[in-house]
Amino acid sequence: MNAENDNDRLVDPPKACAICGKPALVRFKPFCSKRCADVDLNRWLKGAYAIPVVENEGEDEDSRD
Repeated sequence: MNAENDNDRLVDPPKACAICGKPALVRFKPFCSKRCADVDLNRWLKGAYAIPVVENEGEDEDSRD
């Protein structure tokens, strides 16, 4: 098999696309298509995957030393 066709193979072991759930392709791993990869990139750029931070109100910044 040539490298161009290898990119169109399903991921082994089979995994679902992280966005839509369809079978992921080697070419776009862990996604099934460029569209799903772009959707994920857009979410990262918008900050949708940000980890929320909860600060303790009683904690003083100087006490961390």
